[in-house]
Amino acid sequence: MSAAWRVSVDPHRCIGSGICAGMAPEHFQLVDDLSTPLADQVAPADLVVEAAESCPVEAILVRDATDQRLIAPGS
Repeated sequence: MSAAWRVSVDPHRCIGSGICAGMAPEHFQLVDDLSTPLADQVAPADLVVEAAESCPVEAILVRDATDQRLIAPGS
């Protein structure tokens, strides 16, 4: 596993439910009613995966920073 993950939110998919910001406020915030990651790159953390998995429209992508392998959401 990489020492870092890349986190992104697709602003065209995000519906601003706020689940991610509620679950992982140290990683996500709502800006203009859309989720925004607080950092593009983060240390691996279960909360980041849980937030991505909880997004009702799968707008959050978590990828390995080294090889871009998709970590979340899972299929």
